[in-house]
Amino acid sequence: MDWLFQLFVAGFIASLIAFRAHRKKSLSNSGAVAGFFVMALHIFVGYRFGAMLLAFFFSSSTLTKIGEDRKRTLDPEFKEGGQRNWIQVLANSGIASVLVVAIWVLTEGQDKCLDSKESPLITALIGAVIGHYSCCNGDTWSSELGILSKEDPRLITTFKQVKKGTNGGVTITGILAAAAAGSVIGLSFVLLGFSTTRCEYSTFLKQLLVLPIAALAGLCGSVIDSLLGATLQFSGFCSVRRKVVGKPGPTVKRISGVNVLDNNAVNFVSILLTSFFTAIACWYIF
Repeated sequence: MDWLFQLFVAGFIASLIAFRAHRKKSLSNSGAVAGFFVMALHIFVGYRFGAMLLAFFFSSSTLTKIGEDRKRTLDPEFKEGGQRNWIQVLANSGIASVLVVAIWVLTEGQDKCLDSKESPLITALIGAVIGHYSCCNGDTWSSELGILSKEDPRLITTFKQVKKGTNGGVTITGILAAAAAGSVIGLSFVLLGFSTTRCEYSTFLKQLLVLPIAALAGLCGSVIDSLLGATLQFSGFCSVRRKVVGKPGPTVKRISGVNVLDNNAVNFVSILLTSFFTAIACWYIF
């Protein structure tokens, strides 16, 4: 009967958050529906996974709304409240959703500590989820705070100064924000783990290593995203709109990249790579 109670809790919390996010325009209609199912799934499988997802969602949604007036003048795809649709929800949570289902099946619904001696596969899968949300949060914090920085960004591939809003442009503020964002994900995992999992003393203390791992994953995820953005995602300056845009056109002068991947595809690939690298790191370290 425990799983019925957890299912009720998951559905209740997810419905409240999805409704609130839709009302505050953080999620569109389709985004709220997709968000409900994703949140309910994460919370049902394990409160630690739900905590990481919610830490990402709430912190990124809050930062998206900071400096909206200034972002509106820089971002051609600006949406009030940073409203996300179902595609963006799945791009930022689809891989993790598959991973948590796999973890639930392998652990039979039991919370497990990161311990490669007991189960290297489960440890790697949990590490992948940590890397997933560290990357998502790192990329969002880096973008939302970096664009508000007083310093001009530099293209990560050439280090030349570029206009704000250019894909692949990085700032010191953005880099530091990415690492901090990863730490927030690691902290949410560790704090919930203290109350939901039982480990041997030595293994219990070792869980604290999630904090620097998540910080590094946030940083690496942001760097990978920037590299992909600078090379496989188009950026150009539109002489009519007087903004940096993501698609070529007759009034657009190319700044960097080629039109191969859009923003959602870049996010997906960077998440996939960061999840893989973090899984290997957790398998090796724990």
